[in-house]
Amino acid sequence: MAPKPITSPVPVEWYPSLSVLMLSIGLVLTASFFIYEATSSKRSRSLAKEITIGAFSSFFLGFGSLFLLLATGVYV
Repeated sequence: MAPKPITSPVPVEWYPSLSVLMLSIGLVLTASFFIYEATSSKRSRSLAKEITIGAFSSFFLGFGSLFLLLATGVYV
């Protein structure tokens, strides 16, 4: 029985589109985080909202960077 080659769960043709999409979403979320921090007073801020926005922006920027590296041929 011959071993099967390892393949990506995401088609290679999708890498550039996924990187642009995820980086765009991550940058929009990061911008909304900074706007929220700059426009809200210290008493009206919500830690849960800050952590939620930060986690989602980090997720999208991380995977967007990964797909950008994969799209350019840097296999990590």
